[in-house]
Amino acid sequence: MTSRFLARLAGISLCLLGIPALLLSCSGPQDAKPVMKPPEEQTALINFVASEYSSETRPLLENLVQDFMLKNPSIVINLQVANWDILDGIYTTMISKNQPPDLLNTNVYTHFAKDGLLNDMDEIISPELKRKFYPDLMKLDQWDGKQYAIPYVSSTRNMYYNRDLFEAAGISEAPATWSELKKDALKIKNTGKAHGFGVDLSDNEIQAYLSYFFLGAGGGWFRDGKWTINSPENVEGLAFLKDLYDEGLTDPEPTVTTRDEKQRIVGDGKLGMMISGNYFGTVMPREFPNLKWGTGPIPVKDGRKPLLFGVHDNLVSFKTDHTNKEALSAFLDYLYSSPVYEEIIAQEGFLPVTEEAGAKLSAADPMVKQRLAELRKSSFYPIQQPEWQSIMDTARKMGDAVLHDHVSPKEALDELQRYAEKVQKEVHGSE
Repeated sequence: MTSRFLARLAGISLCLLGIPALLLSCSGPQDAKPVMKPPEEQTALINFVASEYSSETRPLLENLVQDFMLKNPSIVINLQVANWDILDGIYTTMISKNQPPDLLNTNVYTHFAKDGLLNDMDEIISPELKRKFYPDLMKLDQWDGKQYAIPYVSSTRNMYYNRDLFEAAGISEAPATWSELKKDALKIKNTGKAHGFGVDLSDNEIQAYLSYFFLGAGGGWFRDGKWTINSPENVEGLAFLKDLYDEGLTDPEPTVTTRDEKQRIVGDGKLGMMISGNYFGTVMPREFPNLKWGTGPIPVKDGRKPLLFGVHDNLVSFKTDHTNKEALSAFLDYLYSSPVYEEIIAQEGFLPVTEEAGAKLSAADPMVKQRLAELRKSSFYPIQQPEWQSIMDTARKMGDAVLHDHVSPKEALDELQRYAEKVQKEVHGSE
């Protein structure tokens, strides 16, 4: 997150209060009767902290909230939109002051649920709304038998590339294996026009690239109730990433430039390819209308089966001193209604999390239908483990250690494994 956002992060209060007028009698004094002022309807407050996905997010949500409050004058939405880079700091500060948001758009939830901070969403959402969601995504947002979160948006991850650079390098299609990835990155480098493969090992999305190459080698984060971070497969995946960097086949700053910045470098023609979400095809043409781009699978170790990886963000509701479940339910019904929710998906380039929106958008775009089918078969982050947030935060420190501080991939993953086991014992020790 850059400093240009900081001045805009005070809450945007979009309040429209309906004030009943005092009714006066026009009759003569002889038949005048006292007129009682109708009781004022109690105003419900919802503090909503939302993540900023693109330049469209803020105006989209501001208009949405204004429209909702016009229709529901007894409910006030205090909207705060923050870029992902500082989102954690904002809601963490609110929680530390015992003023958590009533509604938070995030990508983690179980550590909050473990600490007893969240409302059960089954006590908030209407039965009609609950039936709209894809069941597999709802299941990911359940912990300890309760629905502590609900899906908000989703995406699949794939390789995205600059077609002009591929043509200049003599590459006809996206690489599907590690050996093809290394060969194609070298071809792009040898053109002298661009770097080969964009790698994000920054604080922003290191957990994503680790996931791609852990799973691509046949490994993963968590299996059978245990963390498997330092498995031989994972070590091999991280070692392959380091080799790409050491051989000059990646962008020069994997630990500095973020995914969104790398996408723009692809658009500028200075980077050949990178792994990103399906929103690439919506966001990038707005900024680079002349960009010719293509897509392909996430490369995997030679001989491994193809990898499908999905991400979904969710909404959680914190317990507050003014929680109004009826007001929250009304707002969520509106948020996921048609065409409100379809506009969010279309503007941000995500995949929908409701079957109704999925059917409509799939009918209009075959690629949405394909990506939704892939999402049903995808691997996801281990978000149902309460220690995941802490492990992810610690993993963010690994990029510089491995690429620049001469810490071997095995040493780095051994250390992260020890930390994961320690935190898991602390979290579950009393159970």
